Amino acid sequence: MTLLERYILKISFSAFAACLVALTGVIWITQALRELDLLTGKGQTFLIFMTVTGLSLPALINVIAPVALFLATLYTLNKLNGDSELIVMSAGGMPPHRLLRPFMALAAFICVVVGIISVYLMPASFQELRHLFTKIRADFVGTMAKEGQFISLENGITFHYRERSGDALLGIFMEDLREKDKAIVYLAERGQTVEQGGNAYLVLQKGSVQRKEPNSRDTSIVAFERYAVDLSAFNQEGGEIVYKPRERSTTQLLFPDKSEPLYQEQGGRFRAELHDRLSSWLYPLAMMAIAFVALGEARTTRQGRGLAIATAVVAVVLLRILGFAASSAVARTPAAVVAIYAVPLGAILICLLLIFQGPAMRSAQARLHSGLRGLLPSRAAATQKA
Repeated sequence: MTLLERYILKISFSAFAACLVALTGVIWITQALRELDLLTGKGQTFLIFMTVTGLSLPALINVIAPVALFLATLYTLNKLNGDSELIVMSAGGMPPHRLLRPFMALAAFICVVVGIISVYLMPASFQELRHLFTKIRADFVGTMAKEGQFISLENGITFHYRERSGDALLGIFMEDLREKDKAIVYLAERGQTVEQGGNAYLVLQKGSVQRKEPNSRDTSIVAFERYAVDLSAFNQEGGEIVYKPRERSTTQLLFPDKSEPLYQEQGGRFRAELHDRLSSWLYPLAMMAIAFVALGEARTTRQGRGLAIATAVVAVVLLRILGFAASSAVARTPAAVVAIYAVPLGAILICLLLIFQGPAMRSAQARLHSGLRGLLPSRAAATQKA
């Protein structure tokens, strides 16, 4: 790579890093504000809060990195042209492929990063988030319950305790309405949460369990001296975690368990998620190529660049819309898999054709227009002589 190419690469990489940090920071703050309930409503520590918000970063970077590269390419080419450097390069005979080389190098690096995030890091972060949220929801006694207040969970659990004495809870009331027409009420003088084998239990002492069977007015009451309640069973998702397609590893998407109920219900989403991951690395290259087509040629100060930039932005938006439409189509029919790869690859091929053949096509068009102008005066003179 020549000194000039390294100079262009330095500018573009600096612009890319600045855009990536700025956009990721802004969106991350909005995501973090949504998770403030972990601190205020669920009583979690600041470390848990930072862990939850930090695990969302791979997904953010995966989406923002291609856009940051697009903006960095526009900024670099606009700066080079505004400082007349692009004009000097063009006048010196620098071919398009030499100018494109540093942008291709940066795009190749970002494609590798996006590919690694899509295939490995993003599903791993989603799995860890699911584990963390499941643990938070399961341990609702330690995270949400407050002294003297009734806490109602979305899955039909109501919990209350009178006061706290050290690690023990006094005057416990817990109602389980997860099953329709089957109410279970736990009353205990004292209770304490313990963890064993990775599961959280609420050990109740000196109390009773009241059960009302469905379609019956009879209620059974069982007194106990000591009773253990599995808190993980009160989790809204049940005891076993069922991962969504985006939370599965790429290997699990490649070789799914076809007998699994979720796969039988959402087989299309498994297929769409897999091909979305495998095609995501193409979008940074496509967006960089669109920006290069828009501003890759030298322009004088009288030639406006606003229309070219607006056209590039519209093209990128259209590219993403077509990508989302292809992903949605793949979820419905396997025949649409080709479209997921055809959208970014088609954009790349069209842009490369315009980059390398565009000047020749415009030169031929200019010569044709010049020839037509030369014919018009001669025809006019021939008409006057006649």
